[in-house]
Amino acid sequence: MRLLLDTHVFLWWRSDAPELGDEARRAIHDPSNEVYISAIVGWEIVIKRALGKLELEGTVAEAVAEEGFTPWPVEMAHVDEVARLPMHHLDPFDRLLIAQARIDGLVLVSADPLIQAYDGTAHLDARAARRRRRRRAVP
Repeated sequence: MRLLLDTHVFLWWRSDAPELGDEARRAIHDPSNEVYISAIVGWEIVIKRALGKLELEGTVAEAVAEEGFTPWPVEMAHVDEVARLPMHHLDPFDRLLIAQARIDGLVLVSADPLIQAYDGTAHLDARAARRRRRRRAVP
């Protein structure tokens, strides 16, 4: 598979966060899969870092290289595809990632449930399975 990681998935992977589900973790780790990080992810990270909303040591390019992932560029075809997308999602970063996945035949790895609303977008749910709470038997 050719995987395109959403920003939160990339950050969860880097921090070994428990929010990242086993299926997504296995897919990212599988050497037969190609893992891409969009320039959009880098853009979102540097904006949020500048606003004090997240920390990342070094540059985004260094972080991507450390993980052995491949950078993925933004092309005008991606921008044009955003204009054709229905307005299920208002986040401009996610809309462009969706467009990239659709145009380039990538599987978008994300925990965002709104991505499922876009027909024709291959998607892998990155969320960890929720544990069911056991109910006590009523005597």
